[in-house]
Amino acid sequence: MVQVITQKSAQGTPEKPVKAVTKKRAPSTAKKPTQPVKQEPAIAKEPTQAMTKKPTSAITQKPSQAVAKDSGRVFTAEPVRPMGQQTVSKTTQPFGHFSFKTPQGKKESIPVITQYYPRQIVYPYGRVDRHIDTRLMQAATIAQERAHAHSRSRCWHYVKDALLASGVIDSRPKTELARDAATELVSNYGFKRLSVNDPFSAPVGSVLVYGTARSVGHVELRTRDGFVSDFRSKTPSRRPLLGVYAKL
Repeated sequence: MVQVITQKSAQGTPEKPVKAVTKKRAPSTAKKPTQPVKQEPAIAKEPTQAMTKKPTSAITQKPSQAVAKDSGRVFTAEPVRPMGQQTVSKTTQPFGHFSFKTPQGKKESIPVITQYYPRQIVYPYGRVDRHIDTRLMQAATIAQERAHAHSRSRCWHYVKDALLASGVIDSRPKTELARDAATELVSNYGFKRLSVNDPFSAPVGSVLVYGTARSVGHVELRTRDGFVSDFRSKTPSRRPLLGVYAKL
């Protein structure tokens, strides 16, 4: 049988709406980051027996030398040095002596000084004595202003001029030799000998007389920081000291 479907019949039959079939997506679950597995440190177990073998022969090498054995022979390499540097061998020098012959014909020797005292030698200052005439200190200042750097063999001449210029004496002494200055100062100008045996202990302005019976002698005035005659000096004369004189 053939069923004829007309247009009307076709329109009469209501068409059902076509529904779109949609598939629901599975909810995406956020994956947690995988945490690194912490490995516990392995506990070192104490060995029951220490398996250590002692070396049969220990060869100690210094950092600057290399030691090698080859067929029973030992080779040592010299230490590496920078280029252009010379090797200096430290040798102890013997202590030097200077030999000489005395006027009596005896041979003697003294050690040679190669090192000096590192610190500067400080000499004591002259003390001011209020019992002596103040014009003597003025005479020392005048002599210091007129003095030279080196001796001119006119010590007593310059001391005379300084004493006369300060007014401590009223006339010029007539003696020529420096060793006779003490006698004339005491007998003619009222000077007195002080109980001082050390030139550094002499008061400022005092007159120091040096000499022996066979020498011309030397005369100088004590200053605050040294001694003065025709020249300035930090140290006193090396001649024998006859005495220290001042006018009270």
